[in-house]
Parts: sequence; structure tokens; C-alpha cells
Amino acid sequence: MPLVEHLAELRQRLIRALIALGLGTIVGYAVFPWVLDLLIAPYCSAVVDLRGEDCTLVALRPLEPFSVRLRTSLVIGLFVGGPVIFYQLWRFVTPGLTTTERRYALPFVVLSQVMFAAGIAFAYLVIPQGLRILLFLGGPRIEALLAADEYLSFFLAMSVAFGLVFELPLVLISLVLAGVASSTWMRRVRPYAVVVMFIAAAFITPTVDAFTLLLVAGPMWIFYELSIIAARLIERRRRARR
Repeated sequence: MPLVEHLAELRQRLIRALIALGLGTIVGYAVFPWVLDLLIAPYCSAVVDLRGEDCTLVALRPLEPFSVRLRTSLVIGLFVGGPVIFYQLWRFVTPGLTTTERRYALPFVVLSQVMFAAGIAFAYLVIPQGLRILLFLGGPRIEALLAADEYLSFFLAMSVAFGLVFELPLVLISLVLAGVASSTWMRRVRPYAVVVMFIAAAFITPTVDAFTLLLVAGPMWIFYELSIIAARLIERRRRARR
């Protein structure tokens, strides 16, 4: 396809993905009161362990409750509209694939959603540990009263970051299927990729301890190695077909 047709198709895919994101955001706005209890549970767990009291988020600006609800609804919309968004991404890649490889569209969409959800669930387990460290650093004389906007921005950013980290193997396998990457290339750049993983983990994690850093970088490294194995299997099947 000429470049202009590629750009036209990309625009069409982006419009459909944005519509799915918008509809998912409307759903997120409607279910926000029920989701909020789930979102503040890690903070409440850390506060109860440290001070033995109930937890409350404060609003420092008149528009803060609305902005918090809108931002949270957008992230929920990203999760709800994820199947359509990932499907549009896959359909944009499929023209460069064979008929057999195009059959992977449904598994790709399903796995994308499952891996994104797994990343969020993993973040839900890691965030309370990070909060305990952050809230304890000030000592007993400093009582942390978190603003709703700051806490939820922190929580949602961490959740999306972990969700994207868990998408790494699907991205690498998609590049292999499209012929952009290969197992040989991934093995050759492995040392540089590991350094990039740890740098990215340092930016993602809110704390400076090595344990939390490894919790983020470790899954990325494991996913990278699994992607190399998957790439070798794909290349072997291609050679067998030839």
C-alpha cells in the first residue's frame, strides 16, 4: 500500500479506537462510586498497618472531585475499550502477515486484555508495599493526609504502567510476526534491553528500594526471555512452511 493509504487506514483505526475509549469512559464514569472503594483499598491497608486508624482522602480544590472522577473514568475506559483498541492495532498490522498468521487476531485481542488485567492486578499487590515505605519515611511525627487527586493519579499511573509492562511480550511477538524483529536480533540486543528495563523500572516505581525495583524489572526481563523463545518457534514454523 502507498504511504497515503497507510495513513488513511491508520486514521480510521485511531477513530474507532477513540470511539471505544469514549464509550468505555462513559461506563467508567457511571461505575466510579463502586470502583473508588477498590482503588483506595491499598492506601487504607497501609494506613491501618501504620497508624491503626481509618483512611480518608481529602480534596484541596473545588474541582478536584470531578477531575479525579474524570481521570479515573478514562483509565476504566481504557480497560473496557481495550479489546476494540487492541483489535484495531492488530488489524493495522495484519496486511503484512500471512493468512495463517492473521488467524491469531482473536487470541491476540484476548491475551492483550488478559495481560493488561494481570499487570493491574500485579500493581494492586505492589502498591501497598510501596505506600508503606513512602509513608514510613517521614517518621511518626509526620502524618500523611493524601489528597484524592495525588493518590489516585499515583495509583492509576502505576496501574497503567504495570499493565503496559505486561503487554511487552505481545508487542515483541507482533514485531516478529510483522518481520520487524527476530529472535537473533533480540538475543543480540539483550544486554541493552535489560539496562533499559531497569531504567524504566526506576522511573515507574515510586520508591528507591531494590525490592520494589526488582518487582517491576523482573517481570519485564522474564517476558523478554519468553518472547525470544516464542520468536524462535515462529521462525521455525516459517522455515518449515517454506
